[in-house]
Amino acid sequence: MKKSVLFVAVAAMMVAGMNSCQQKSPYEGYEINENGLNYQFYTQNEGETPMVGDVIEVVFGCTVNDTNSIIPTMPNMFRLEEPLFAGDLFEGLAMMHRGDSASFIVNIDSTFTTFFGQPSLPEEFNSTDVMRFDVKVNDFYPESEYKARMAQKAKEAAAERIESMKTNYPEETAAAAQGLQDYLTAQGVVAEPTESGLVYVMTQEGNGEKPAEGQMVKVHYTGRLLDGTVFDSSVERGEPIQIPIGVGQVIPGWDEGILLMSKGEKGTLYIPYYLGYGDRGAGADIPAFANLIFDVELIDFE
Repeated sequence: MKKSVLFVAVAAMMVAGMNSCQQKSPYEGYEINENGLNYQFYTQNEGETPMVGDVIEVVFGCTVNDTNSIIPTMPNMFRLEEPLFAGDLFEGLAMMHRGDSASFIVNIDSTFTTFFGQPSLPEEFNSTDVMRFDVKVNDFYPESEYKARMAQKAKEAAAERIESMKTNYPEETAAAAQGLQDYLTAQGVVAEPTESGLVYVMTQEGNGEKPAEGQMVKVHYTGRLLDGTVFDSSVERGEPIQIPIGVGQVIPGWDEGILLMSKGEKGTLYIPYYLGYGDRGAGADIPAFANLIFDVELIDFE
């Protein structure tokens, strides 16, 4: 009997202790987690939730005191990171499924200084203001899939641009194509072009290891027009560039050409105008419909 009474007493103490640890959100309709994140789901589905490193496609809204819309547009696609502080927006996003919509009330001071990287809370706000994010998650997927999607979009965009130029500027495109062919013939370049029309000539072998789409590459280069005019050179600056390759961050001729190279390899890219800057050119140095030549060295990639 004494044991039973003791067990009941201990159990009651445990339940009381658990209840005392459970926080109640001060905001009507919201729940609060152990890190102080106040949340409310409007739509909640089942299935997997995003992992740190996944790319998330979202629709965002952010208000302070339900009136000041401070972020009319946020990036609709970004990488989910580890929480930057207890109860931050990343923590809330990690709770969501595809198709979920939810609201998160977060610490305004920490959000501005840590999440947004501001030196301090803006003067028009104070620490007691209520900062709320309304979020809908459309999709999420591993970063590797994101890179593949971006690469495919870049290829499709380049193909559309080529067709548009051929349709709208038939004489200019024909002249540019003939100009590149005449130059290659005069220079004795006999390398076979790729399916896109890019011509690559290797001048120094690498170690055989080639980068993949989406990887960061370190490249030294010198860019020239067909008449020999140098319009840009990392060699002259003494510092190679680092860029993600194959995902549309550079001209199509680079995206395709650098992926042909291996680490330590040097070569020359002969880039038709439509794989370069097309019918617009680039500033005062690169005219419209300019075929380009790049001497390149793939120093490293990761």
